[in-house]
Amino acid sequence: MNVDLFDFVLPPERIALRPATPRDSARLLVVEGAALHDRSVGDLPGALRAGDLLVFNDTRVIPAQLEGTRGDSRIGATLHKREGPRRWRAFIRNARRLRDGDAIDFGSGVTATAHDRGEDGSFALEFQGDEPVELLLDRAGRMPLPPYIAARRPADAQDADDYQTMFAAEKGAVAAPTAALHFTPELMARFAAAGIEHATLTLHVGAGTFLPVKATDTADHKMHAEWGRIDAATADRLNAVRAAGGRVIAVGTTSLRLIESATGEDGVIRPFEGDTAIFITPGYRFRGIDGLVTNFHLPRSTLFMLVSALMGTDTMQAAYAHAIADGYRFYSYGDASLLLPDRGVRA
Repeated sequence: MNVDLFDFVLPPERIALRPATPRDSARLLVVEGAALHDRSVGDLPGALRAGDLLVFNDTRVIPAQLEGTRGDSRIGATLHKREGPRRWRAFIRNARRLRDGDAIDFGSGVTATAHDRGEDGSFALEFQGDEPVELLLDRAGRMPLPPYIAARRPADAQDADDYQTMFAAEKGAVAAPTAALHFTPELMARFAAAGIEHATLTLHVGAGTFLPVKATDTADHKMHAEWGRIDAATADRLNAVRAAGGRVIAVGTTSLRLIESATGEDGVIRPFEGDTAIFITPGYRFRGIDGLVTNFHLPRSTLFMLVSALMGTDTMQAAYAHAIADGYRFYSYGDASLLLPDRGVRA
């Protein structure tokens, strides 16, 4: 499938540099079938039904952006996938200055040795010493803002709070599951009062989520793997909701991709623990979810391909054109959409 089908023109001023305050005051575009409705995130309880269940990703973003030196060369590293207790795969800035076995000094007593250069220019970084790597990153790392925000302003102390969801518990992500940034305890209480349940799973989002699709055909694009887990109790609960006629609504593309990875051809969601590199494009048959809450995504991105698979490419191009013309805010700190397919997405 030609990647050009998923292109659109986004004015730079539509990219949000800070989240809405309060979080649930962000705008919400409801796409129901081909119909579009302008709402706010605070309207979500009324847009869903009693018996529905929202699924959130409880991953927690770590300070995975590092700046260091090798000799007199500056080296930047963005961790994106854990490979061992002290070993992380990282995208490297100024990688031509780095060789296998080189030590990088990240300051604050944090050093790592580079190994196993990948075809994509990444390296495995082995952190030295006995302290847990999480403590080292707390000392030397920065919050890894998405590149389209970081190019326009540096990360600051406010981002340490803004770029974590209220569900953040399991450390390991290097990007936030941003759809859940809109949710607050007050909003969750309103869901409960409306008979709308929620559950959590864990998918440690990698920096590969921001990589552009460089191939001209989707068949030639390779996804980076990410680690996730759905426990047996959660899988049973999601299955029970659907069996009772409720809908499973994924909050964020990360939750959606993990649920779909855990769902068999028979439509049964099973426990899952391990890596997933699922790549969803139009023609995919959704098995485990009935709807999606998500932010607005990059042109030509795997995430815009995913929402096009769920709703139809023409529908999503029309929805995004409306959002751009009507002043919706895009990307990680931007506004949200609720996507409800016209015909069920069940097997």
